[in-house]
Amino acid sequence: MTYEAILARSFSRYEQKKLGWGALLGCFLIFLSFFTVFKPYLGPLPILNMRLSMGVAHRMFATKETESSQKQEMVRENVTTKPELRLNSTDPKENTTRTKPEILLNSTDHHVAKNVTLEPGPEVLLNNTEHPAVEIEESEQLNSTDHQDTSLSIAGNATQKRVPLCNILNPRTDICDITGEVRVHAKSYTVYASSTEMSTLDDGQTSWKIRPYARKTDRTAMSSVTEWSVVPASVDRRKIPKCTQNHAAPAILFSAGGFSGNHFHDFSDIILPLYLTARPFNGDVQLLVTNYRSWWASKFRAILQNLSKHPAIDIDQQKEEVHCFPSVIVGLNRHDEFKINPSMPPHTTMRDFREFLRTSYSLERAKAIELQASDTRKPRLLIVARKRSRSFTNPTRIAKTAKAVGFEPVVAEADMNVARFAELMNSCDAVMGVHGAGLTNILFLPDDAVLIQIVPLGGAWLSRTYFGDPSRDMNLRYLEYKIGVRESTLADQYPVDHVALKDPSAFHRGKWNDFKKIYLDNQNVKLDVRRFRPTLLKALQLLREQKRR
Repeated sequence: MTYEAILARSFSRYEQKKLGWGALLGCFLIFLSFFTVFKPYLGPLPILNMRLSMGVAHRMFATKETESSQKQEMVRENVTTKPELRLNSTDPKENTTRTKPEILLNSTDHHVAKNVTLEPGPEVLLNNTEHPAVEIEESEQLNSTDHQDTSLSIAGNATQKRVPLCNILNPRTDICDITGEVRVHAKSYTVYASSTEMSTLDDGQTSWKIRPYARKTDRTAMSSVTEWSVVPASVDRRKIPKCTQNHAAPAILFSAGGFSGNHFHDFSDIILPLYLTARPFNGDVQLLVTNYRSWWASKFRAILQNLSKHPAIDIDQQKEEVHCFPSVIVGLNRHDEFKINPSMPPHTTMRDFREFLRTSYSLERAKAIELQASDTRKPRLLIVARKRSRSFTNPTRIAKTAKAVGFEPVVAEADMNVARFAELMNSCDAVMGVHGAGLTNILFLPDDAVLIQIVPLGGAWLSRTYFGDPSRDMNLRYLEYKIGVRESTLADQYPVDHVALKDPSAFHRGKWNDFKKIYLDNQNVKLDVRRFRPTLLKALQLLREQKRR
């Protein structure tokens, strides 16, 4: 007799149905018990965690996966804490470090963090930067029991922070800070970040294009600066050249092009940013100079030698070499126009920079003269002359007036011999000159000295921005003398009531070339010494008052 017949005789149709449902329920309970007991030993099932809870109006970003992203996703799958999904914002307030672990993505990134269960309502912030960065910050334990990715070294609860190689968000300069084994190939103008850590850091992203000069928004300056590529390693895609010269010291790659040759820009665009970038290495850093100019290197030899104990390398001439370093910085750090922000790395000041310059040029005086009430000494006043535009047409008469009020006047013009002029400037207690690059040498004045800036027509903003405000950070006293219309040689070219004299800003309408042509390149100063005399007396008074400061 068949099994079905026996079952039919033993049980009614209703009882058969009950038996079937009971068997199904029993199988479900057995499966549930099996899953509960063996769950700790099972790997993560991606299909169970595909859904990201992101709150109202938040989006799921999905892109095509690549083979190079799978190792990163293995690490992301093990994040069991409460991460916060953010797409890096350019707003500094939104990029501050948080105590909650974060997963930072970039809107141009080609990978999405999968299998991460987020609590409802995380913050989603977009980053519109050109180059992507994925940053993982963990303040809690990462569960890496089942996946140990050999491309990332995660020891226990160690913090793993992923940052981009290059910062292109600074409004004044682009800078790349590359650690690990770094290879500099001058023939192709390429810097290879070739260590294993670097290959996982940016996952084979397209190389950065960097012009290592700290005035990136000025097209005229940047047109003479060589462009370098910064390439993260990816052994599957690129053949990295072998080292021919190995260096123990780190390196800084920067340009001596741009506006070099203009004394102000030499300091504001190159020397001061180079100081900010190189000083933390305490001399043990190799300087790699692209757009190398021998006269420029000779002009600032004392400064370069004080920043680095290694001879600077003209990297453009190293076509057959591949220089290898433990780390390389491409570009220079810059804070502001001829200023240092102490709150920003390396947390130094303009006073520190001036002390560094005094050491570089062996300048003796750290402090200006302190005049007593009955002092017969005469403080030294340097009158900065200029041969071309914005020059004094009556320097002899100015010097005579300065001597009459109590100064020892000296008339001189800055030249390529920085050491000689630095020594002269350091020997003076006050300096006066029309706004121009020559006033950059106030860096060499002793502390508490007085700067008298002669402001030409139309030059109020430039004078204040480039020398007036910075001088206060240098521990100098600042006086400003704005010339009258009749003290400008422009009065010989335009009628007295012409808009070029009465309202320069309305005349040039913010057009730099028009402003420069008239007010910078075609204006000299015939100082009214009688009108200027009270400013000289004020400078003397400041030198007497410094003892009470």
